[in-house]
Amino acid sequence: MSSSFGTLFKIATFGESHCAGVGVVIDGVPSRLPLCEADIQVQLDRRRPGGNKLGTERNEADQVQILSGVENGLTLGSPIGLLVKNKDQRPGDYGSMNQVPRPSHADYTYRAKYGIHASSGGGRSSARETIGRVAAGAIAEKFLRETYGIEIVAWVSSVGQYDAEAVDLETITREQVDAAEVRCPDRAAAEKMTEEIVAARAAKDSIGGVVSCVCRNLPAGLGEPAFDRLEAKLAHAMLSLPATKGFEIGSGFAGARMRGSVHNDPFVQKAGRLGTSSNRSGGVQGGISNGEPVYFRVAFKPPATIGQEQQTVDYQGNQTVLAAKGRHDPCVVPRAVPIVETMAALVLVDLALIQKMRS
Repeated sequence: MSSSFGTLFKIATFGESHCAGVGVVIDGVPSRLPLCEADIQVQLDRRRPGGNKLGTERNEADQVQILSGVENGLTLGSPIGLLVKNKDQRPGDYGSMNQVPRPSHADYTYRAKYGIHASSGGGRSSARETIGRVAAGAIAEKFLRETYGIEIVAWVSSVGQYDAEAVDLETITREQVDAAEVRCPDRAAAEKMTEEIVAARAAKDSIGGVVSCVCRNLPAGLGEPAFDRLEAKLAHAMLSLPATKGFEIGSGFAGARMRGSVHNDPFVQKAGRLGTSSNRSGGVQGGISNGEPVYFRVAFKPPATIGQEQQTVDYQGNQTVLAAKGRHDPCVVPRAVPIVETMAALVLVDLALIQKMRS
């Protein structure tokens, strides 16, 4: 199914950007895991719109409701249903755009595939769909944290031409990330990034960026070669997100410029286990976690919907000018941070449960 993800810890998201609500059904959550709506709400609050001047003006509370699978604060082992109602809907903003496919948006491709597309907003291609992912990923995070001590932290590492200084992968925290609205822990770079996003909004334009992520305290052995390698599953998860255009892990494309004598990670003894003195592998070798921090980067393009007039054609091929209306993020990366974290959690929990079956 195109709306499903996972093998043992399996999710199916539902809903469009301007329908009555969005959500997710999760199958495979282990029983007796302590869980309440507040556990899920934390990450939903971090991704919700209307939080600051850098994002969309759409103001949604995004309050999650647990519909099933939890009783007296414990998971039952049965499917968990989660719902978030859409309240600040303005489908009328899109009336004039129904007959014009927005440049670089999914209007045309959805119509080409299904013969129809949502008449307001981005439908299933909207970032509103990621609410279900974040809600499910918050549960995955809790299980990983309480079972393995796994920590997942993402941050904005670039916006436009501005890059953050390298962070300490062993110590970076979400509190440090959230100290700036743009979610960059480098204070000087965060100020430049903020200025860049504000300038793009003022120009009725948009801008792209990169989110970096580290996953700490993974046990060695997660990943299912040959086709479900850990980095392949992470790439699948990240490139399934709206607006993503690139993924790299460890040294990434920079590693292609190195010699093996420089790129190799020598093994050393670390606190009673084998570890590596460097980590250009990004915590993954042969598609399997090696016990070092797993770190990767995800590139997000500039949001396709902008307020500037653009020369284009309608569905009949007639020349027209489009100036998109509606409320849209001038840059998605600040709000993408918790989405990247929770998608990583969904990958890791699935692989952890698969590996547990071998023990």
